[in-house]
Amino acid sequence: MAPLGRPYGREGSVVMVSQPVRKKNVEPPPKVEATADELVQYYREMLLIRRFEEKAGQMYGMGLIGGFCHLYIGQEAVVVGIQSALTDKDAVITTYRDHGHMLACGMAARGVMAELTGRAGGYSRGKGGSMHMFARDKNFYGGHGIVGASVALGAGLAFANRYLKNNEISVTYFGDGAANQGQVAESYNMAALWKLPVIFVVENNNYAMGTAVSRSAVQTKFHKRGEAFGIPGAPCDGMDVLAVRDAAGKAVAHCRSGKGPYILEAMTYRYRGHSMSDPAKYRSREEVDKVRRERDPIDHVRDLLLRLEWTTEDKLKEIDKEVKAIVTDAADFAQQSPEPATSELYTDILVSA
Repeated sequence: MAPLGRPYGREGSVVMVSQPVRKKNVEPPPKVEATADELVQYYREMLLIRRFEEKAGQMYGMGLIGGFCHLYIGQEAVVVGIQSALTDKDAVITTYRDHGHMLACGMAARGVMAELTGRAGGYSRGKGGSMHMFARDKNFYGGHGIVGASVALGAGLAFANRYLKNNEISVTYFGDGAANQGQVAESYNMAALWKLPVIFVVENNNYAMGTAVSRSAVQTKFHKRGEAFGIPGAPCDGMDVLAVRDAAGKAVAHCRSGKGPYILEAMTYRYRGHSMSDPAKYRSREEVDKVRRERDPIDHVRDLLLRLEWTTEDKLKEIDKEVKAIVTDAADFAQQSPEPATSELYTDILVSA
């Protein structure tokens, strides 16, 4: 719990900070509308995604992960912020940059890493790989390799929720590159026409597969792409987990109240290339370093926790140690898990009579 002291944030907020003796020219603690426990949890979740992806990158380089592998490093605040505004019953669907979404939805690191390595202990029993794994018990309806597919499928999940009148919503993640696909506009039209409870989350990381947004789109404010259909939208700082959480809360309230779809554009940045095979020569190392230095989502929360005196350096080191242990265990489990049996070739497929 936060130490008692002067309240910051909205009137009546539960957020409290201590009041250390102020020195001249020392910046006062920022206003934060979150509890200490919440902020620590967000830090832990983002750090788990970061360390997991770093390990996945290493294992890919060692040849333990085959096929495509798209890392989420740099974008952790988006999924952690949005998932914090949802319930366990809300449906989530995303693209091929999906490992972070899986972990944020509560999927076990062991199962995710085992799937990456194509082992039987993976969430899709080693047959889906990096881009295609599912967890029905977590209401996670998969990563999808077809660009823009998650948008149409996410609208379909929302249609089911509206039909069942269960007051649940769906969240569909996609990138700025996918935003130019025709099925996205079609999905917007259907969602608006039937007032489907779906949040379209555009993770705008500036470069799509490698082309800057300014070179591939006329309307670069993707949250405004729904105006022709009467769909409201808003941008948010995708490098600030609290900003994402607050924006997601408004989007969730809109959808759950029966007002139909909402477009949320998270302005974010990926540190690695589009995939592990991308050298990312379309941007400078100086640009990436500048974002890391000035806007890193994990460092931002870490600095907040220390400035507010809600934790200590030692406690943060303990969290890092715990997270690294989880990731190491996941990597060991993945390598020890057997490969799928040959009989798995004939399971989970459709066969005509």
